[in-house]
Amino acid sequence: MTDKSAAEFPPANYWRSLSYFNLYRMTLSGLFVFLAWAFGSSLSLGARNWTIFFATSLIYMMAVVLSYVLLRLRWPRFVVQLAAQVGTDIAALSVISYASGGIQSNIGLLLLVSLAAAGMISRGKITLFFAALASIAALLEHSYEVLYDAAVVAQYVQVGLLCVSYFAVAWLAHTLAKYAMESQQLAQRRGHDLASLSEANLLVMRDMQDGVLVVDEQGVIMQMNPGAARLLRHSAISGSSLAENFPLLFGQYALWKRTGAASRDTLQLDVGVQARLRFVAVERDAAHGAVIFLEDMQRIQAEAQQIKLAALGRLTVNIAHEVRNPLSAISYATELMQEEQGDAKQQRLLQIVLDNTQRINRIVQDVMQLNRRDRARPEVFELDAMLRTFVEEFNLAERLEQGVMTLAGMPGIGVSFDRGHLRQVLWNLCRNALRYGRKLPGSLVLTMSIADGRVMLDVQDDGPGITPEHQGRLFEPFFTTAADGTGLGLYIAKELCEANGALLEYHSGGRRVGARFRIMFAESPENSGEHEHVK
Repeated sequence: MTDKSAAEFPPANYWRSLSYFNLYRMTLSGLFVFLAWAFGSSLSLGARNWTIFFATSLIYMMAVVLSYVLLRLRWPRFVVQLAAQVGTDIAALSVISYASGGIQSNIGLLLLVSLAAAGMISRGKITLFFAALASIAALLEHSYEVLYDAAVVAQYVQVGLLCVSYFAVAWLAHTLAKYAMESQQLAQRRGHDLASLSEANLLVMRDMQDGVLVVDEQGVIMQMNPGAARLLRHSAISGSSLAENFPLLFGQYALWKRTGAASRDTLQLDVGVQARLRFVAVERDAAHGAVIFLEDMQRIQAEAQQIKLAALGRLTVNIAHEVRNPLSAISYATELMQEEQGDAKQQRLLQIVLDNTQRINRIVQDVMQLNRRDRARPEVFELDAMLRTFVEEFNLAERLEQGVMTLAGMPGIGVSFDRGHLRQVLWNLCRNALRYGRKLPGSLVLTMSIADGRVMLDVQDDGPGITPEHQGRLFEPFFTTAADGTGLGLYIAKELCEANGALLEYHSGGRRVGARFRIMFAESPENSGEHEHVK
Protein backbone atom coordinates (compact mmCIF):
# COMPACT_ATOMS: atom_id res chain seq x y z
CA MET A 1 0.00 0.00 0.00
CA THR A 2 1.44 3.43 -0.97
CA ASP A 3 1.61 6.41 1.38
CA LYS A 4 -1.24 8.12 -0.44
CA SER A 5 -3.56 5.13 -0.39
CA ALA A 6 -2.63 4.40 3.23
CA ALA A 7 -3.58 7.95 4.15
CA GLU A 8 -6.92 7.80 2.39
CA PHE A 9 -7.87 4.23 3.32
CA PRO A 10 -5.66 3.18 6.27
CA PRO A 11 -6.04 -0.41 7.45
CA ALA A 12 -7.38 -1.24 10.88
CA ASN A 13 -3.92 -1.64 12.45
CA TYR A 14 -3.17 2.06 11.71
CA TRP A 15 -6.18 3.13 13.77
CA ARG A 16 -5.23 0.64 16.47
CA SER A 17 -1.73 2.11 16.71
CA LEU A 18 -3.18 5.61 16.92
CA SER A 19 -5.45 4.54 19.79
CA TYR A 20 -2.43 3.13 21.69
CA PHE A 21 -0.61 6.43 21.14
CA ASN A 22 -3.67 8.28 22.43
CA LEU A 23 -3.64 6.07 25.53
CA TYR A 24 -0.07 7.22 26.24
CA ARG A 25 -1.16 10.84 25.83
CA MET A 26 -4.07 10.32 28.20
CA THR A 27 -1.71 8.84 30.81
CA LEU A 28 0.74 11.73 30.42
CA SER A 29 -1.88 14.49 30.61
CA GLY A 30 -3.61 12.79 33.54
CA LEU A 31 -0.27 12.57 35.35
CA PHE A 32 0.30 16.29 34.88
CA VAL A 33 -3.17 17.15 36.19
CA PHE A 34 -2.80 14.78 39.15
CA LEU A 35 0.59 16.21 40.14
CA ALA A 36 -0.64 19.80 39.83
CA TRP A 37 -3.75 19.04 41.90
CA ALA A 38 -1.99 16.91 44.53
CA PHE A 39 1.17 18.94 45.16
CA GLY A 40 0.14 22.41 44.05
CA SER A 41 2.78 25.11 43.72
CA SER A 42 5.27 23.18 45.84
CA LEU A 43 5.95 20.95 42.85
CA SER A 44 9.05 21.68 40.78
CA LEU A 45 6.88 21.31 37.68
CA GLY A 46 5.21 24.64 37.05
CA ALA A 47 7.93 26.40 39.03
CA ARG A 48 7.88 29.46 36.79
CA ASN A 49 4.08 29.75 36.55
CA TRP A 50 1.97 27.12 38.33
CA THR A 51 -1.31 28.55 37.02
CA ILE A 52 -0.25 28.23 33.38
CA PHE A 53 1.04 24.73 34.09
CA PHE A 54 -2.22 23.56 35.68
CA ALA A 55 -4.47 25.22 33.06
CA THR A 56 -2.42 23.85 30.16
CA SER A 57 -2.40 20.34 31.68
CA LEU A 58 -6.18 20.44 32.12
CA ILE A 59 -6.74 21.70 28.55
CA TYR A 60 -4.31 19.04 27.29
CA MET A 61 -6.27 16.27 29.01
CA MET A 62 -9.57 17.57 27.63
CA ALA A 63 -8.09 17.63 24.11
CA VAL A 64 -6.98 14.01 24.54
CA VAL A 65 -10.47 13.00 25.65
CA LEU A 66 -11.91 14.73 22.57
CA SER A 67 -9.45 12.86 20.34
CA TYR A 68 -10.77 9.58 21.83
CA VAL A 69 -14.25 10.48 20.64
CA LEU A 70 -12.98 11.35 17.16
CA LEU A 71 -11.06 8.08 17.06
CA ARG A 72 -14.25 6.14 17.73
CA LEU A 73 -16.03 8.03 14.97
CA ARG A 74 -12.98 7.78 12.68
CA TRP A 75 -13.65 11.31 11.59
CA PRO A 76 -11.88 13.29 10.28
CA ARG A 77 -9.53 11.08 8.30
CA PHE A 78 -6.50 9.37 9.76
CA VAL A 79 -3.78 11.83 8.68
CA VAL A 80 -5.74 14.82 10.03
CA GLN A 81 -6.25 13.16 13.40
CA LEU A 82 -2.59 12.16 13.67
CA ALA A 83 -1.44 15.68 12.77
CA ALA A 84 -3.89 17.19 15.27
CA GLN A 85 -2.71 14.93 18.09
CA VAL A 86 1.00 15.49 17.46
CA GLY A 87 0.40 19.23 17.03
CA THR A 88 -1.49 19.29 20.33
CA ASP A 89 1.43 17.50 22.04
CA ILE A 90 3.93 19.99 20.63
CA ALA A 91 1.89 23.02 21.73
CA ALA A 92 0.91 21.66 25.15
CA LEU A 93 4.36 20.33 26.08
CA SER A 94 6.04 23.51 24.87
CA VAL A 95 3.79 25.64 27.14
CA ILE A 96 4.23 23.19 30.05
CA SER A 97 7.99 23.31 29.51
CA TYR A 98 7.95 27.11 29.65
CA ALA A 99 5.81 27.09 32.80
CA SER A 100 8.21 24.60 34.41
CA GLY A 101 11.42 26.53 33.77
CA GLY A 102 12.21 26.07 30.07
CA ILE A 103 14.98 23.87 28.77
CA GLN A 104 16.17 23.09 32.30
CA SER A 105 12.89 21.27 33.11
CA ASN A 106 13.60 18.61 30.44
CA ILE A 107 9.89 18.52 29.58
CA GLY A 108 10.90 18.93 25.94
CA LEU A 109 12.36 15.42 25.99
CA LEU A 110 8.82 14.04 26.21
CA LEU A 111 8.29 15.19 22.63
CA LEU A 112 10.78 12.54 21.55
CA VAL A 113 8.21 9.92 22.52
CA SER A 114 5.49 11.67 20.53
CA LEU A 115 7.73 12.06 17.47
CA ALA A 116 8.84 8.42 17.63
CA ALA A 117 5.25 7.28 17.96
CA ALA A 118 4.19 9.50 15.06
CA GLY A 119 6.97 8.06 12.90
CA MET A 120 5.95 4.47 13.69
CA ILE A 121 2.26 5.16 13.10
CA SER A 122 2.37 7.33 9.98
CA ARG A 123 5.16 5.34 8.29
CA GLY A 124 5.83 8.35 6.09
CA LYS A 125 8.13 11.36 5.82
CA ILE A 126 5.52 13.54 7.54
CA THR A 127 7.39 12.67 10.75
CA LEU A 128 10.16 15.07 9.70
CA PHE A 129 7.55 17.80 9.42
CA PHE A 130 6.50 17.10 13.00
CA ALA A 131 10.16 17.24 14.07
CA ALA A 132 10.47 20.63 12.36
CA LEU A 133 7.40 21.91 14.20
CA ALA A 134 8.77 20.68 17.52
CA SER A 135 12.13 22.33 16.80
CA ILE A 136 10.47 25.63 15.92
CA ALA A 137 8.37 25.46 19.08
CA ALA A 138 11.46 24.81 21.22
CA LEU A 139 13.38 27.70 19.62
CA LEU A 140 10.45 30.10 19.97
CA GLU A 141 9.96 29.12 23.61
CA HIS A 142 13.61 29.72 24.50
CA SER A 143 13.72 32.94 22.49
CA TYR A 144 10.70 34.20 24.47
CA GLU A 145 12.48 33.31 27.71
CA VAL A 146 15.63 35.14 26.59
CA LEU A 147 13.67 38.25 25.64
CA TYR A 148 11.24 38.46 28.58
CA ASP A 149 12.46 36.19 31.39
CA ALA A 150 16.23 36.79 31.31
CA ALA A 151 17.09 33.26 30.23
CA VAL A 152 20.72 32.38 29.50
CA VAL A 153 21.64 32.80 25.83
CA ALA A 154 24.20 30.00 26.09
CA GLN A 155 21.36 27.53 26.61
CA TYR A 156 20.65 27.79 22.89
CA VAL A 157 23.22 25.03 22.55
CA GLN A 158 21.05 22.71 24.63
CA VAL A 159 17.99 23.76 22.65
CA GLY A 160 19.85 23.07 19.40
CA LEU A 161 20.92 19.62 20.60
CA LEU A 162 17.30 18.94 21.57
CA CYS A 163 16.17 19.94 18.04
CA VAL A 164 18.80 17.68 16.51
CA SER A 165 17.45 14.89 18.72
CA TYR A 166 13.97 15.58 17.41
CA PHE A 167 15.10 15.09 13.81
CA ALA A 168 17.26 12.07 14.66
CA VAL A 169 14.45 10.29 16.46
CA ALA A 170 11.97 11.21 13.74
CA TRP A 171 14.25 9.92 10.99
CA LEU A 172 15.07 6.74 12.91
CA ALA A 173 11.39 6.08 13.57
CA HIS A 174 10.60 6.69 9.91
CA THR A 175 13.33 4.26 8.79
CA LEU A 176 12.30 1.56 11.25
CA ALA A 177 8.67 1.98 10.25
CA LYS A 178 9.63 1.66 6.59
CA TYR A 179 11.54 -1.55 7.25
CA ALA A 180 8.69 -2.87 9.39
CA MET A 181 6.18 -2.12 6.64
CA GLU A 182 8.35 -3.81 4.00
CA SER A 183 8.80 -6.82 6.27
CA GLN A 184 5.05 -6.99 6.84
CA GLN A 185 4.34 -6.80 3.12
CA LEU A 186 6.97 -9.47 2.44
CA ALA A 187 5.45 -11.69 5.11
CA GLN A 188 2.00 -11.20 3.58
CA ARG A 189 3.31 -12.07 0.11
CA ARG A 190 5.06 -15.13 1.48
CA GLY A 191 1.87 -16.08 3.26
CA HIS A 192 -0.12 -15.76 0.04
CA ASP A 193 2.55 -17.74 -1.82
CA LEU A 194 2.49 -20.47 0.78
CA ALA A 195 -1.30 -20.59 0.67
CA SER A 196 -1.21 -20.80 -3.15
CA LEU A 197 1.44 -23.53 -3.03
CA SER A 198 -0.57 -25.43 -0.46
CA GLU A 199 -3.69 -25.18 -2.61
CA ALA A 200 -1.74 -26.23 -5.71
CA ASN A 201 -0.27 -29.14 -3.76
CA LEU A 202 -3.74 -30.30 -2.73
CA LEU A 203 -5.01 -30.01 -6.32
CA VAL A 204 -2.01 -31.93 -7.70
CA MET A 205 -2.34 -34.67 -5.12
CA ARG A 206 -6.09 -34.92 -5.67
CA ASP A 207 -5.80 -35.23 -9.45
CA MET A 208 -2.82 -37.61 -9.46
CA GLN A 209 -3.72 -41.09 -10.62
CA ASP A 210 -0.88 -42.58 -8.56
CA GLY A 211 -1.22 -42.85 -4.81
CA VAL A 212 0.63 -40.40 -2.56
CA LEU A 213 0.98 -40.56 1.23
CA VAL A 214 2.93 -38.09 3.38
CA VAL A 215 4.03 -39.55 6.73
CA ASP A 216 6.18 -38.18 9.55
CA GLU A 217 9.09 -39.89 11.28
CA GLN A 218 6.71 -41.80 13.59
CA GLY A 219 4.66 -43.18 10.71
CA VAL A 220 1.70 -40.85 11.27
CA ILE A 221 -0.20 -40.04 8.07
CA MET A 222 -0.12 -36.31 7.32
CA GLN A 223 -1.73 -36.35 3.87
CA MET A 224 -3.29 -38.95 1.62
CA ASN A 225 -4.71 -38.45 -1.87
CA PRO A 226 -7.71 -40.26 -3.44
CA GLY A 227 -5.37 -42.32 -5.64
CA ALA A 228 -3.81 -43.92 -2.57
CA ALA A 229 -7.24 -44.58 -1.07
CA ARG A 230 -8.28 -46.28 -4.32
CA LEU A 231 -5.21 -48.52 -4.44
CA LEU A 232 -5.23 -49.33 -0.71
CA ARG A 233 -8.99 -49.93 -0.78
CA HIS A 234 -9.81 -47.47 2.02
CA SER A 235 -8.92 -43.98 3.18
CA ALA A 236 -7.31 -42.79 6.41
CA ILE A 237 -7.77 -39.46 8.12
CA SER A 238 -4.88 -37.11 8.75
CA GLY A 239 -3.16 -37.88 12.04
CA SER A 240 -3.94 -41.61 12.00
CA SER A 241 -1.26 -44.26 12.22
CA LEU A 242 0.16 -45.90 9.09
CA ALA A 243 0.81 -49.10 11.06
CA GLU A 244 -2.83 -49.43 12.12
CA ASN A 245 -4.36 -48.62 8.76
CA PHE A 246 -1.87 -50.20 6.34
CA PRO A 247 0.45 -52.58 8.23
CA LEU A 248 1.96 -54.08 5.07
CA LEU A 249 2.95 -50.65 3.79
CA PHE A 250 4.23 -49.61 7.23
CA GLY A 251 6.55 -52.63 7.28
CA GLN A 252 8.15 -51.51 4.01
CA TYR A 253 8.40 -47.93 5.31
CA ALA A 254 10.12 -49.02 8.54
CA LEU A 255 12.56 -51.17 6.56
CA TRP A 256 13.31 -48.25 4.23
CA LYS A 257 14.04 -45.99 7.22
CA ARG A 258 16.54 -48.51 8.62
CA THR A 259 18.29 -49.64 5.45
CA GLY A 260 17.46 -46.96 2.88
CA ALA A 261 15.62 -49.45 0.62
CA ALA A 262 12.45 -51.53 0.72
CA SER A 263 12.53 -55.31 0.52
CA ARG A 264 10.65 -55.24 -2.79
CA ASP A 265 9.85 -52.69 -5.46
CA THR A 266 6.25 -53.81 -5.99
CA LEU A 267 3.58 -54.57 -3.45
CA GLN A 268 0.54 -56.81 -3.88
CA LEU A 269 -2.20 -54.72 -2.28
CA ASP A 270 -5.23 -56.78 -3.28
CA VAL A 271 -6.39 -59.33 -5.80
CA GLY A 272 -5.41 -57.90 -9.18
CA VAL A 273 -4.02 -54.70 -7.61
CA GLN A 274 -0.27 -54.28 -7.67
CA ALA A 275 1.64 -51.08 -6.93
CA ARG A 276 5.23 -50.00 -7.36
CA LEU A 277 6.67 -48.48 -4.18
CA ARG A 278 8.90 -45.43 -4.03
CA PHE A 279 10.00 -43.59 -0.89
CA VAL A 280 11.29 -40.00 -0.96
CA ALA A 281 12.56 -38.30 2.20
CA VAL A 282 10.81 -35.04 3.09
CA GLU A 283 14.25 -33.57 3.83
CA ARG A 284 17.68 -35.00 3.18
CA ASP A 285 17.34 -37.08 6.29
CA ALA A 286 14.66 -39.78 6.41
CA ALA A 287 14.22 -39.07 10.13
CA HIS A 288 11.93 -36.18 9.22
CA GLY A 289 9.37 -38.35 7.42
CA ALA A 290 8.83 -39.28 3.80
CA VAL A 291 6.52 -39.17 0.83
CA ILE A 292 5.33 -42.61 -0.27
CA PHE A 293 4.42 -43.00 -3.95
CA LEU A 294 2.22 -45.91 -5.08
CA GLU A 295 2.29 -46.34 -8.85
CA ASP A 296 -0.58 -48.43 -10.24
CA MET A 297 1.10 -51.20 -12.22
CA GLN A 298 -2.15 -52.07 -13.99
CA ARG A 299 -2.45 -48.52 -15.31
CA ILE A 300 1.20 -48.46 -16.35
CA GLN A 301 0.80 -51.74 -18.20
CA ALA A 302 -2.41 -50.50 -19.86
CA GLU A 303 -0.67 -47.33 -21.03
CA ALA A 304 2.24 -49.36 -22.38
CA GLN A 305 -0.23 -51.63 -24.16
CA GLN A 306 -1.98 -48.61 -25.69
CA ILE A 307 1.33 -47.27 -26.97
CA LYS A 308 2.16 -50.64 -28.50
CA LEU A 309 -1.28 -50.91 -30.10
CA ALA A 310 -1.01 -47.38 -31.50
CA ALA A 311 2.39 -48.13 -33.01
CA LEU A 312 1.16 -51.46 -34.37
CA GLY A 313 -1.92 -49.77 -35.82
CA ARG A 314 0.18 -47.20 -37.69
CA LEU A 315 2.45 -49.95 -39.00
CA THR A 316 -0.51 -52.09 -40.05
CA VAL A 317 -2.19 -49.23 -41.89
CA ASN A 318 1.03 -48.47 -43.76
CA ILE A 319 1.37 -52.11 -44.73
CA ALA A 320 -2.28 -52.20 -45.83
CA HIS A 321 -1.64 -49.24 -48.16
CA GLU A 322 1.25 -51.09 -49.76
CA VAL A 323 -0.71 -54.37 -50.09
CA ARG A 324 -3.76 -52.94 -51.86
CA ASN A 325 -2.02 -52.16 -55.17
CA PRO A 326 -0.47 -55.62 -55.81
CA LEU A 327 -3.67 -57.23 -54.49
CA SER A 328 -5.74 -55.33 -57.05
CA ALA A 329 -3.34 -56.42 -59.79
CA ILE A 330 -3.63 -60.09 -58.78
CA SER A 331 -7.41 -59.90 -58.64
CA TYR A 332 -7.63 -58.19 -62.03
CA ALA A 333 -5.25 -60.72 -63.61
CA THR A 334 -7.24 -63.62 -62.18
CA GLU A 335 -10.50 -62.26 -63.60
CA LEU A 336 -8.87 -61.93 -67.04
CA MET A 337 -7.63 -65.51 -66.90
CA GLN A 338 -11.11 -66.69 -65.95
CA GLU A 339 -12.48 -65.21 -69.16
CA GLU A 340 -10.30 -67.55 -71.19
CA GLN A 341 -11.53 -71.02 -71.97
CA GLY A 342 -9.94 -73.65 -69.78
CA ASP A 343 -10.60 -76.91 -68.08
CA ALA A 344 -12.66 -77.13 -64.91
CA LYS A 345 -9.62 -77.73 -62.69
CA GLN A 346 -7.97 -74.54 -63.86
CA GLN A 347 -11.16 -72.54 -63.37
CA ARG A 348 -11.50 -73.91 -59.84
CA LEU A 349 -7.93 -72.89 -58.99
CA LEU A 350 -8.51 -69.42 -60.40
CA GLN A 351 -11.68 -69.10 -58.34
CA ILE A 352 -9.73 -70.05 -55.21
CA VAL A 353 -7.20 -67.35 -56.00
CA LEU A 354 -9.98 -64.80 -56.56
CA ASP A 355 -11.83 -65.73 -53.36
CA ASN A 356 -8.68 -65.40 -51.29
CA THR A 357 -7.76 -62.07 -52.84
CA GLN A 358 -11.23 -60.80 -52.01
CA ARG A 359 -10.83 -62.05 -48.44
CA ILE A 360 -7.47 -60.31 -48.13
CA ASN A 361 -9.04 -57.17 -49.57
CA ARG A 362 -11.74 -57.25 -46.89
CA ILE A 363 -9.07 -57.53 -44.20
CA VAL A 364 -7.23 -54.56 -45.72
CA GLN A 365 -10.43 -52.52 -45.81
CA ASP A 366 -11.14 -53.35 -42.17
CA VAL A 367 -7.63 -52.36 -41.18
CA MET A 368 -7.99 -49.09 -43.08
CA GLN A 369 -11.12 -48.33 -41.06
CA LEU A 370 -9.08 -48.26 -37.85
CA ASN A 371 -7.90 -44.77 -38.75
CA ARG A 372 -11.47 -43.45 -38.87
CA ARG A 373 -11.77 -43.44 -35.06
CA ASP A 374 -9.96 -40.11 -34.73
CA ARG A 375 -12.10 -38.41 -37.39
CA ALA A 376 -15.50 -38.59 -35.72
CA ARG A 377 -17.90 -35.75 -36.59
CA PRO A 378 -20.93 -36.28 -34.32
CA GLU A 379 -24.25 -34.68 -35.25
CA VAL A 380 -27.68 -34.77 -33.65
CA PHE A 381 -30.41 -36.58 -35.61
CA GLU A 382 -33.53 -38.69 -35.06
CA LEU A 383 -32.55 -42.31 -34.62
CA ASP A 384 -35.77 -43.91 -35.93
CA ALA A 385 -35.64 -41.99 -39.23
CA MET A 386 -32.04 -43.03 -39.79
CA LEU A 387 -32.85 -46.67 -38.91
CA ARG A 388 -35.79 -46.84 -41.33
CA THR A 389 -33.51 -45.76 -44.14
CA PHE A 390 -30.85 -48.24 -43.03
CA VAL A 391 -33.33 -51.15 -42.92
CA GLU A 392 -34.42 -50.46 -46.50
CA GLU A 393 -30.81 -50.30 -47.74
CA PHE A 394 -29.81 -53.42 -45.83
CA ASN A 395 -32.77 -55.43 -47.15
CA LEU A 396 -31.88 -54.45 -50.72
CA ALA A 397 -28.17 -55.14 -50.29
CA GLU A 398 -28.67 -58.54 -48.63
CA ARG A 399 -31.79 -59.41 -50.71
CA LEU A 400 -33.87 -60.14 -47.62
CA GLU A 401 -37.55 -60.85 -47.67
CA GLN A 402 -39.88 -58.32 -46.09
CA GLY A 403 -40.18 -58.80 -42.32
CA VAL A 404 -36.92 -60.64 -41.65
CA MET A 405 -35.47 -57.43 -40.27
CA THR A 406 -37.85 -55.37 -38.10
CA LEU A 407 -37.69 -52.08 -36.23
CA ALA A 408 -39.26 -51.68 -32.77
CA GLY A 409 -39.31 -49.21 -29.90
CA MET A 410 -40.24 -45.57 -29.39
CA PRO A 411 -39.97 -43.04 -32.22
CA GLY A 412 -38.70 -39.46 -32.04
CA ILE A 413 -35.51 -40.19 -30.10
CA GLY A 414 -32.56 -37.90 -30.84
CA VAL A 415 -28.94 -39.08 -30.63
CA SER A 416 -25.50 -37.56 -31.21
CA PHE A 417 -23.30 -39.72 -33.43
CA ASP A 418 -21.32 -39.64 -36.64
CA ARG A 419 -23.78 -40.92 -39.28
CA GLY A 420 -21.10 -42.72 -41.27
CA HIS A 421 -19.71 -44.39 -38.18
CA LEU A 422 -23.17 -45.50 -37.01
CA ARG A 423 -23.96 -47.00 -40.44
CA GLN A 424 -20.69 -48.96 -40.36
CA VAL A 425 -21.37 -50.22 -36.82
CA LEU A 426 -24.89 -51.33 -37.81
CA TRP A 427 -23.64 -53.04 -40.98
CA ASN A 428 -21.14 -55.08 -38.93
CA LEU A 429 -23.68 -56.01 -36.25
CA CYS A 430 -26.51 -56.81 -38.66
CA ARG A 431 -24.32 -58.89 -40.97
CA ASN A 432 -23.13 -60.94 -37.99
CA ALA A 433 -26.73 -61.36 -36.81
CA LEU A 434 -27.84 -62.35 -40.30
CA ARG A 435 -24.99 -64.85 -40.65
CA TYR A 436 -25.97 -66.74 -37.49
CA GLY A 437 -29.73 -66.12 -37.61
CA ARG A 438 -32.40 -68.28 -39.23
CA LYS A 439 -33.49 -65.61 -41.78
CA LEU A 440 -37.14 -66.02 -40.84
CA PRO A 441 -39.65 -63.19 -40.27
CA GLY A 442 -38.57 -61.37 -37.12
CA SER A 443 -35.16 -63.05 -36.97
CA LEU A 444 -33.36 -59.70 -36.79
CA VAL A 445 -34.83 -56.97 -34.56
CA LEU A 446 -33.58 -53.42 -33.92
CA THR A 447 -35.09 -52.05 -30.68
CA MET A 448 -34.84 -48.44 -29.47
CA SER A 449 -35.30 -47.50 -25.81
CA ILE A 450 -34.18 -45.06 -23.11
CA ALA A 451 -32.71 -45.86 -19.67
CA ASP A 452 -31.34 -43.30 -17.20
CA GLY A 453 -31.30 -40.59 -19.84
CA ARG A 454 -29.25 -42.65 -22.32
CA VAL A 455 -30.60 -43.95 -25.60
CA MET A 456 -30.24 -47.70 -26.18
CA LEU A 457 -30.25 -49.55 -29.48
CA ASP A 458 -30.39 -53.37 -29.30
CA VAL A 459 -29.49 -55.59 -32.27
CA GLN A 460 -31.12 -58.99 -31.54
CA ASP A 461 -30.93 -62.17 -33.59
CA ASP A 462 -32.44 -65.65 -33.18
CA GLY A 463 -29.26 -67.62 -33.74
CA PRO A 464 -27.51 -70.01 -31.35
CA GLY A 465 -25.89 -67.19 -29.38
CA ILE A 466 -22.31 -66.94 -28.17
CA THR A 467 -20.80 -69.45 -25.81
CA PRO A 468 -19.60 -68.16 -22.41
CA GLU A 469 -15.96 -69.01 -23.13
CA HIS A 470 -16.01 -66.79 -26.22
CA GLN A 471 -17.90 -63.83 -24.71
CA GLY A 472 -14.82 -62.39 -22.97
CA ARG A 473 -12.89 -62.15 -26.26
CA LEU A 474 -15.64 -60.83 -28.52
CA PHE A 475 -14.13 -57.38 -29.01
CA GLU A 476 -10.50 -58.42 -29.29
CA PRO A 477 -8.89 -57.68 -32.68
CA PHE A 478 -8.51 -60.67 -35.04
CA PHE A 479 -10.63 -62.95 -32.85
CA THR A 480 -13.29 -64.80 -34.86
CA THR A 481 -15.16 -68.11 -34.79
CA ALA A 482 -15.99 -67.99 -38.50
CA ALA A 483 -13.71 -69.66 -41.02
CA ASP A 484 -13.87 -66.75 -43.46
CA GLY A 485 -14.02 -63.93 -40.84
CA THR A 486 -11.35 -61.30 -40.26
CA GLY A 487 -11.96 -60.79 -36.55
CA LEU A 488 -11.96 -57.01 -36.95
CA GLY A 489 -15.67 -56.23 -37.37
CA LEU A 490 -16.70 -56.10 -33.70
CA TYR A 491 -13.40 -54.52 -32.68
CA ILE A 492 -13.84 -51.68 -35.18
CA ALA A 493 -17.51 -51.28 -34.18
CA LYS A 494 -16.54 -50.88 -30.51
CA GLU A 495 -13.76 -48.40 -31.37
CA LEU A 496 -16.13 -46.28 -33.47
CA CYS A 497 -18.74 -46.25 -30.69
CA GLU A 498 -16.17 -45.10 -28.13
CA ALA A 499 -14.97 -42.39 -30.53
CA ASN A 500 -18.53 -40.98 -30.44
CA GLY A 501 -18.92 -41.22 -26.66
CA ALA A 502 -21.04 -44.40 -26.86
CA LEU A 503 -20.59 -47.94 -25.55
CA LEU A 504 -21.02 -51.28 -27.32
CA GLU A 505 -21.81 -54.24 -25.07
CA TYR A 506 -22.87 -57.84 -25.50
CA HIS A 507 -25.89 -59.20 -23.64
CA SER A 508 -27.39 -62.64 -23.63
CA GLY A 509 -30.58 -63.08 -25.61
CA GLY A 510 -32.76 -62.85 -22.51
CA ARG A 511 -36.22 -64.23 -23.14
CA ARG A 512 -35.28 -64.94 -26.72
CA VAL A 513 -32.53 -67.21 -27.95
CA GLY A 514 -29.62 -65.73 -29.84
CA ALA A 515 -27.27 -62.85 -29.27
CA ARG A 516 -28.00 -59.23 -28.42
CA PHE A 517 -25.58 -56.35 -28.93
CA ARG A 518 -26.46 -53.04 -27.27
CA ILE A 519 -25.28 -49.56 -28.29
CA MET A 520 -25.51 -47.09 -25.39
CA PHE A 521 -25.38 -43.61 -26.89
CA ALA A 522 -23.93 -40.60 -25.10
CA GLU A 523 -26.24 -39.20 -22.42
CA SER A 524 -28.74 -36.66 -23.73
CA PRO A 525 -30.29 -34.27 -21.14
CA GLU A 526 -33.51 -33.84 -23.07
CA ASN A 527 -34.10 -37.62 -23.02
CA SER A 528 -33.50 -38.13 -19.29
CA GLY A 529 -36.54 -38.87 -17.16
CA GLU A 530 -39.05 -38.91 -20.01
CA HIS A 531 -39.48 -42.67 -20.29
CA GLU A 532 -39.45 -45.50 -17.83
CA HIS A 533 -36.17 -47.35 -17.38
CA VAL A 534 -35.29 -50.45 -19.33
CA LYS A 535 -34.85 -53.50 -17.16
